[in-house]
Parts: sequence; C-alpha cells; structure tokens
Amino acid sequence: METETLNNTTVAELVANDYRTAEIFKKHGIDFCCGGKKSIAKVCNEKNISPVILENEILALQNQPKDPEHNFNEWTLSFLADYILNVHHTYVNNNLNLITEFAERVARVHGEHSPETKDIAKLWEDVVLELTMHMKKEELLLFPYVKNIERYSKGELKDFPTSNFGTVKNPIRMMEHEHDLAGHLMKHIQELSNNFTPPDYACNTYRVLYAKLREFQNDLFQHIHLENNILFPKAILLEDTFTPSINSCSL
Repeated sequence: METETLNNTTVAELVANDYRTAEIFKKHGIDFCCGGKKSIAKVCNEKNISPVILENEILALQNQPKDPEHNFNEWTLSFLADYILNVHHTYVNNNLNLITEFAERVARVHGEHSPETKDIAKLWEDVVLELTMHMKKEELLLFPYVKNIERYSKGELKDFPTSNFGTVKNPIRMMEHEHDLAGHLMKHIQELSNNFTPPDYACNTYRVLYAKLREFQNDLFQHIHLENNILFPKAILLEDTFTPSINSCSL
C-alpha cells in the first residue's frame, strides 16, 4: 500500500483488512473500534505521532504472512456472528460477576485511602448494565435477522426476512451508540486505574481486579471492532442489495 493511500485509509479499514494492526494501534494509544473511522493522517496529528513511524510499522506487518484461521474479513456474516456470540459474548457473561465481586471488595477495603476504587466500582456497574441489555438485543433480534438476510441471499429462504425494527440500520445505529458508551466507560476506568497499574501496596485481589479489567477491555475492543467495522457494514450492504427490488415488487 502506497504512503498516500495509507494516510487516507481509516484505522477501522486497516484493522478490518488485517486484525494484526490492532496491536500497533493499541501500542500507540489509538482507538481502533469506537473511534476507528478516523484516517491515519488524522490520528497521527491528534496523537502527535510521526506518520512515518506508524506507516513503517504497518507496512512491515503487512509483509508478514497472515494467520488464515482469523481472517475475519473473509468470514460469512453467519459465521462471524456465531464467533462473536461463542467467543466474546461468552467471555463477557463468564466474567461480569467475577469482576463485580472483585471491584466491590477492593472498593470496600481500599476505598478510604484509594477513592478511585469506589469510582471504578460504580463505573463497572454501568458497564455491566450496558452490556447485559446490549448483548441480549444482539442475540435475540439483530444477529438472527442478519443471519436470515444471508440465508435469503443464498436462496435458503423463500421470502426476505421481516422485522419489527425496519431496516437493519436502525438497530445497528443503536448498537454502535451503546458500543461508544461501553467503550468510554472502560476508558474512564483505565484512566482512574493508571492504565490498570495497581499501587505498590495493592493486595492480590486488587492486582487481580486490574489484570481482569485490562483483559476485559482488550476483549471488548476486539468485540466492538468485529461488529462496528466488519459485521455491521456488511449487513447493511447485503440488505441494501435486496431491499430496492423487494420494495419495487410490492408496488
């Protein structure tokens, strides 16, 4: 990829085409999920990062062979949706209660001399509420509809799928808004926790809490990226492919 083209490419597009670039962006503190629609040139300017350094790292990575097992951009929508459910939704469900327990315990024991732990516990409550409802809407409404659009495109369904939310753009707009909220909450926790770095006096529970919060944020950002930058745009494009002909037939 030429330098000029790379500069005008968005962060989201690069990660969608090669998920390995996410590690480069994380290293430089660049948001590749919720804020991924910015161009490389723009994020370099905002972060005061040399575009040359970033470009060289990306180009060097792109010259290395990809892992064919995780070429997300090549997967079908149904396979990608199932992957998100089985990997990321399962991870969230398995860790919400555990992190809640640790956050509450640390806030209770250390809150007086480390007041930020109380704020972290409250922010984490908001994360739990946000993601619990969010994932249910994806599992019960959005993902089944997206999978049925794909089935229709393959001739596996006779009639185009119907929904009570109109076009797929409507729930996707809401999902992206909720992604932004969850992402901002986790970034606030990251700031309060000094980038998930426990103080020297921290007990084991304190240290485990921060390690789990870091792990959770990494998983969440990958989760959001797969939806915002790959699944959602492709679902909109696929629906748009069929809806004009369907609407004309109904006239």
